[in-house]
Amino acid sequence: QGYEGLVEGGDNIKQANWLSVSNIIQLGGTVIGSARCKAFTTRAGRLRAARNLVEHGITNLCVIGGDGSLTGADIFRSEWAGLLDELVREGQISEEVARQNCRLNIVGLVGSIDNDFCGTDMTIGTDSALHRIMEVIDAITTTAQSHQRTFVLEVMGRHCGYLALVSGLASGADWLFIPESPPEDGWEDLMCERLGE
Repeated sequence: QGYEGLVEGGDNIKQANWLSVSNIIQLGGTVIGSARCKAFTTRAGRLRAARNLVEHGITNLCVIGGDGSLTGADIFRSEWAGLLDELVREGQISEEVARQNCRLNIVGLVGSIDNDFCGTDMTIGTDSALHRIMEVIDAITTTAQSHQRTFVLEVMGRHCGYLALVSGLASGADWLFIPESPPEDGWEDLMCERLGE
């Protein structure tokens, strides 16, 4: 469950094995779960996370996420030595354990269906999100044609219109709204005229 699992510890931290990761590559979402974690935004929460990592002898993290997750990883990395010192002072770990875990290595991977991160060609999740959108469009198109109806489809993407744009191109959509190019005044008449054609 992301940082939530790191802070809570216990059964949230376990070793992956062949059975736990086989036959999942074609699935959307993530089998390890995802959660917002307010506790990790506090030093006390990060201290608990550090304690849980040290308890398991983990000194390498692979953080897959967006701006919040990667910012959290950078803060965690910068505080690591201080967190270990605090755990030693509180008697939660020994100085020897702190020495053995003195370095925290982090790899950050952009996981966002929005595909809105500078320096990446395609973020993790974008391709599978687009695939799901196209499946829905393919299924709904025949219904729209048989009933001679117009369908409005909203896709995810928050402030980024990438998924809307490429799925609109791939499906031959008649009208498209994206946040990067807000509609101009009178768009309603233009849209009705286009659909009327």
